[in-house]
Amino acid sequence: MKKARLGVVGAMRGAAAMSFCINTDMMELVAVCDCNKELLETVREKLGNDISYYEDFDSFIAHDMDAVILANYANQHAPFAIKAMYAGKHVLSEVLPCQNMKEAVELIEAVEKTKKIYAYAENYCYMLGTFEMKKLYREGRIGEFEYGEGEYIHNLESWWPSLTYGDPNHWRNNMYATFYCTHSLGPIIHITGLRPVSVVGFEGAKNARNLRTGAKAGEFGIEMVTFENDGIAKSIHGGLYRDSVWYTVYGDKGRMETAREDANCGATGKIYLNCDEYPGGYSTGKLSCYDVKYDNIPGLDGCGHGGGDALCMYHFAKALNGDEDADIIDVYEALDMFLPGMFAYRSVLSGGVPVRIPNLRNPNEREEWRNDTSCTDPEAAGDMLIPVFSKGNPDIPPAIYESMRQKNQYEIDNKLGPYAFLNSMNSKKE
Repeated sequence: MKKARLGVVGAMRGAAAMSFCINTDMMELVAVCDCNKELLETVREKLGNDISYYEDFDSFIAHDMDAVILANYANQHAPFAIKAMYAGKHVLSEVLPCQNMKEAVELIEAVEKTKKIYAYAENYCYMLGTFEMKKLYREGRIGEFEYGEGEYIHNLESWWPSLTYGDPNHWRNNMYATFYCTHSLGPIIHITGLRPVSVVGFEGAKNARNLRTGAKAGEFGIEMVTFENDGIAKSIHGGLYRDSVWYTVYGDKGRMETAREDANCGATGKIYLNCDEYPGGYSTGKLSCYDVKYDNIPGLDGCGHGGGDALCMYHFAKALNGDEDADIIDVYEALDMFLPGMFAYRSVLSGGVPVRIPNLRNPNEREEWRNDTSCTDPEAAGDMLIPVFSKGNPDIPPAIYESMRQKNQYEIDNKLGPYAFLNSMNSKKE
């Protein structure tokens, strides 16, 4: 396999991609870009000067390389991806793909015009359990999709200082409750291959935990999504008290699900499968339970997000080498995962009515949305700015953000929390 020359944007979240390159023979890391000079210099100390380092994206994108990993701010992925593809680079984009419909249209059309590979790094689709559930579904083991649930509950209160730096304008402090939806909904879509057609949204109305950190939105969001085959899925995500990552899918002849984290028995790496030979054959079914194992996947051992980071990188590397069996999430599927959250918030703001989700595969449907900049980012929204919280943006005292800033600096100085990854990053393969 030819080793693609890879650049990484975002030295913190991009650490997983950098480690994959360093510890496998599938990609060559040639450049790293981050606007944080101190963080960039720390990475240089770990990885050495054989790699080029950039603070400016425009200089970085001119580097001689085949592809880039976008692990920068979630509200910046679309503009960076578009610029990278027009510069001749393939793209693996971290979540989320875009922040408004104008960017969605421009992203799709950049992929279509440049013919470059765009892959969406929704690593929860590549966790061992959810990846296995896709295989089982496509084999027809549970029949046609009828109902599913995806759950991504992540209480990030203790991590908030190092995620937002005490910046009141940070995207995490200004994302609405249903924005970050693809960890919970994405695996259901990737398993079934179905397109969402409508959604009803719900916003967690309480936000006391968020206000303690400077985030303005409700604590969690819910999307009730109807698919093209009339199947329905519930997607829930946000900062409820206890973390929980869990998925279940019902078909017309069976059910499969991952283990619950609280069961302490393998979580998303363990599958429960209960299916029959044919619809209506309830009495013939047998329950099976097993830990998912994949042999000979480089970098999988000890990989983060239940194996998701390594499997995602592995399949992107295969795609770069023209392997038609590479399992990547293309731009259309990426937007299928994201748009339900965007339109769920429109549902919330409209009083909980069902909202149709456009099919941007159809060029004629794009025209309605080409200039729609509605989002919570003032720079991108212009005169279409929407509130972060449906009840109105709360007034958060500056002292909250100053406290977050001080805690973040302490964690930087002591390599604590998310910054601890720098202590474990290797400069060469073990």
